Amino acid sequence: MPRKFKPGDWVKIRGHLDSPKMEVLKYVSRKNSLGLKNDDSYLECIWYKNGERYSEIFHQNKLIKFIKAGYLYV
Repeated sequence: MPRKFKPGDWVKIRGHLDSPKMEVLKYVSRKNSLGLKNDDSYLECIWYKNGERYSEIFHQNKLIKFIKAGYLYV
């Protein structure tokens, strides 16, 4: 599966209006239910809320690129 994002891209969760604006850190390896390693589909994203840093791993198909993000962590 081709990679859709690159580190530094701004993304949001597809279909959620109240999802935070997140920054892509990197692609990470995950094992699926069959035990096969997948390096091209999962992203580690970070966002800030009330001064706290949050990090989570998402599948790239659950995210959409956020175009207008000329500001830091708002």
